[in-house]
Amino acid sequence: MIAIVIPYYKRLFFRKALESLANQTDKRFNVYIGDDASPDDPKDLIEEYNDKFRIKYKRFKNNLGKTSLTQQWKRCIELSADEEWIMILGDDDYYSTNLIACFYKNVDNFSGKSNVVRFAKENIFNDQNSIAAVQYNPELETAADSYYRRITGATTSTLSEYAFTRKIYEKYGFFDYPLAWHSDNRAWIEFTENGPIYSINDAVVSVICSAQSITGSTLYADAKRKANLEYYKYLITNKLDIFNKKQSIRVLHKYENEIKHRENITLKEYLFLLPYYLKNYEQQSFKSFLKKMIKSSLNIK
Repeated sequence: MIAIVIPYYKRLFFRKALESLANQTDKRFNVYIGDDASPDDPKDLIEEYNDKFRIKYKRFKNNLGKTSLTQQWKRCIELSADEEWIMILGDDDYYSTNLIACFYKNVDNFSGKSNVVRFAKENIFNDQNSIAAVQYNPELETAADSYYRRITGATTSTLSEYAFTRKIYEKYGFFDYPLAWHSDNRAWIEFTENGPIYSINDAVVSVICSAQSITGSTLYADAKRKANLEYYKYLITNKLDIFNKKQSIRVLHKYENEIKHRENITLKEYLFLLPYYLKNYEQQSFKSFLKKMIKSSLNIK
């Protein structure tokens, strides 16, 4: 059985999320809605769907999402029972009608082999009234290869398109980065435990992108930069060995670039990066890095 967990706050597109669940051709799932003390009461809307699928709704007294989105996710997941698989559906995202059916159709292909399953995705740019092409994925892909495709602009990624086992979630949880920015990226790297992400391309998760979302808003730039620095440093110090040389150098570059957005890179930061560039030696990249490090040590701009 699958637990579909919805951390609720905004009503604007919530009906589409509920309607997509009501229209599933396979109803082998339970829905858990955790209301983050929203000013937009959804109870009347939820009541319309009480006879369409199994729903458990709880309104929390305090708004936790403003301080920690991952803790809001956590308490919403705690509403669920003992379903083997969990999906977190954004309150402004929705599923194609065959998504649950496709999950069960493929279950023998990934059960016991993959801790993380991913569906195809389309981004809907509500402010621009446009829909991007559906993003399909390799059937089997390492978390390192998947993330590399993301940082090179070949794909995007969002929490709603993934399913993961309860067992692996209870082992790792979601790391509490500011705004939960990169918390899902880190999760897929940890949850997979060097195994593959299994992709189902016959069903689609639709993700609404708007200026009201954290991703689309320009109001959270500083928090996102802070999360970027923390996440890239985690990758460098803990997970760089899962990436190949080309991918590792790209991760190192991402960390450098994030520091530049905040401040000048100090010699201390260059010395931190030096052993990682040496381990992933590539002549051109290392020569460029060494030149920058020498300039920093001599305080040359």
